Amino acid sequence: MNPEIPEYVSIIFILTTLYTIWLFKRAFKPNQITLVILYVWLGLQGFLANSGFYQDTTSLPPKFGLALIPTLILIAYIFLSPKGKKFMDKLDPESLYWIHTVRIPIEIVLWMLFVASQIPEAMTFRGRNFDIIAGLTAPLIIFYGIRKPIIDKNRLLLWNVLCLFLLLNIVVMAILSIDSPLQTMSFEMPNKGIIQFPYVWLASFIVPTVLFSHLVSIRHLLKK
Repeated sequence: MNPEIPEYVSIIFILTTLYTIWLFKRAFKPNQITLVILYVWLGLQGFLANSGFYQDTTSLPPKFGLALIPTLILIAYIFLSPKGKKFMDKLDPESLYWIHTVRIPIEIVLWMLFVASQIPEAMTFRGRNFDIIAGLTAPLIIFYGIRKPIIDKNRLLLWNVLCLFLLLNIVVMAILSIDSPLQTMSFEMPNKGIIQFPYVWLASFIVPTVLFSHLVSIRHLLKK
């Protein structure tokens, strides 16, 4: 772990990751094999980050792609395969929306990483990252869109699309802020935080889980 980052920040993030795992189990009801694969994946990403593998930001293609791209390929496979489509259609909508509450502690951690000079201010809620709005409004969507269907299908769809753009916004900023050949912003304070342990789990697990939840929810709404 980076000594420049207070230990309590790492503890908060690890607890947030554990909370995401709990939400993951609740929403997707994975079997034992899937859980083993998940834990191996998290262990591998933690090892790579802790060993300094991702600290080499000069290579092309960027090594950090190994944290995110495999999960995107998996999501694409689920959406394209018949078994994947059946799996998604059986998922509980409410459990999918609860996943977005993890975005609240994540934004707090990002702010702490900025204070520790590990990420640029643009990646926080004081900059150009408004992703916390999705986390704060998710409970309202659950209570008034799922349990008490006051919010209609079109507004639920709009919420998912807007919050999906909020997610993509911070992901793009994070990638373009890393001190790498792809960097186009935040040269005064590059993004060093998310390529370190344990914060690498944000890109390799938490972000893909949130992304998948949005995409499945949109699929459900379009099929109604």
